Amino acid sequence: MRVIPEVVSIIKKRRPRKTSVVELPATCPICDSHIAREDGEAVARCTGGLYCKAQRAEALKHFVSRRAMDIEGLGAKLIAQFVDEDRLANPAEIYELTKDELANRERMGEKSAENLVNAIKKSKSTTLARFLFALGIREVGEATAANLAAYFGNLQAIIHATKDELLHVPDVGPVVAARIRDFLDEEHNLQVISRLQELGVHWDDSDPMQVAEDGALSGKTFVITGTLPNMTRDEAKALIQNNGGKVTGSVSAKTSYLLAGEKAGSKLAKAQKLDVDVIDLDRLFKLIGR
Repeated sequence: MRVIPEVVSIIKKRRPRKTSVVELPATCPICDSHIAREDGEAVARCTGGLYCKAQRAEALKHFVSRRAMDIEGLGAKLIAQFVDEDRLANPAEIYELTKDELANRERMGEKSAENLVNAIKKSKSTTLARFLFALGIREVGEATAANLAAYFGNLQAIIHATKDELLHVPDVGPVVAARIRDFLDEEHNLQVISRLQELGVHWDDSDPMQVAEDGALSGKTFVITGTLPNMTRDEAKALIQNNGGKVTGSVSAKTSYLLAGEKAGSKLAKAQKLDVDVIDLDRLFKLIGR
């Protein structure tokens, strides 16, 4: 059979190019912590936030910041020096710094060293919400940290909470729940947390938020979207949970109701496509017998 050169050329051009597949490591090459990548994300991240040297300086700066542990005097330049010298491997080692060690540093002096040591000691007495925020868990800002503290009441309950249990917390959706579990499933982070407590960092625990398990909405799953009249989404979520319902962040075939306000957007469209029952606040109140 005669082969036409032009046809061969066209076939070669149409052949798919071979692409090399780069396999991501299962653990961080810097600290050996677990590597996590959420579905749909192109970026994979180390979960050793309190331990990994590559993240160390930023983690320490966040930990000591005013809205976190509030350690005045331990600024970015001093943290950078300690990190370069491998003197601070994680936040727990801040509480092992001594006055003599600090006073001998350039531009520090005895008075500045004393003030910093006192600030470190003062920071040991904190709140669970501030401590959680200081840990630097991705997506966990001050409001989410406060909600976690209020909902669970103590650190151990948060450490052992499943993703499904975390989803009951106001302001915690599937992505945030995954971030929290990734962080707390990493043994390096738990070791640092334990060491911080051993060195005297403490707070008062509280009673966990009471959630009805057999209320009028028991067994029902809700998604909330849009702007609700006279009620925030967090308030609506608490109302649903207090009556036994579950609130998730995304609409699926398992969603019982979409509670929709103004400017509902894509979640409303998806609920309609999946034939999910769309309700407003008045309908929600009727469901719980108000």
